[in-house]
Amino acid sequence: MNVSTARLGQAAGIATAVAGAIFVAVQVNHPEMTVESATTADWVVRNTAKTVMSALVLAGIAGMYLRQRPRVGLLGLAGALALSVGYLMMFATTFFAAFALPTTAHTDPGWTNDVIQAAFHGKATGDIGALTTVFAVTGAAYVLGGLLFGIATFRAGILNRWGAALLAVGNVSTAALAFLPQSFNRPLAVPTGIALIVLGASLWRDQRATATQPLEEPLAASATAQSGPAMSVR
Repeated sequence: MNVSTARLGQAAGIATAVAGAIFVAVQVNHPEMTVESATTADWVVRNTAKTVMSALVLAGIAGMYLRQRPRVGLLGLAGALALSVGYLMMFATTFFAAFALPTTAHTDPGWTNDVIQAAFHGKATGDIGALTTVFAVTGAAYVLGGLLFGIATFRAGILNRWGAALLAVGNVSTAALAFLPQSFNRPLAVPTGIALIVLGASLWRDQRATATQPLEEPLAASATAQSGPAMSVR
């Protein structure tokens, strides 16, 4: 079975929209990020969902970039690469949070608390190795990538423009979390989730229209060929 690029683009659009829905859903009634929370099933479920979301976004970024490639230029490429790095590292850290931290929360709660503090406040009192750098790079790539890719997508005018603008604003706004209380973490994530839903739906509609064109054109050509001789007889 041949799979057209338009069908792959539709799949990327669906992946992006689903990722956005997951991103918004996991923010609802999110518990505080503490060692005690890390021992619960809710922690595992939410971080597993974030891991799935990150994987879906990576597919979505590829689909959105390829659709706009001729018009986004180097800015779009830089944004797509940076945003992909951000979500790839987010995939790794949420996987680690889902399947490693629940164990270390029991065996070494002090170290686990340091990891959580570094991930959400940028600092740890103890030694957590290279994780501090990993969290910093993840945040920087997420913010910079969202800004650049959002601007490039807005300028290209192929996908929904207000969704692109919301992606840029939503990702950049998360930089303020370094100075805000933890309670702001959830509300500031929602705009990015909504932006992903909007952009995913826009990509799906765009590629759905492209997928139907090869079917419509032969039908139109056939109708023209049939009407031609009839008109000449008249």
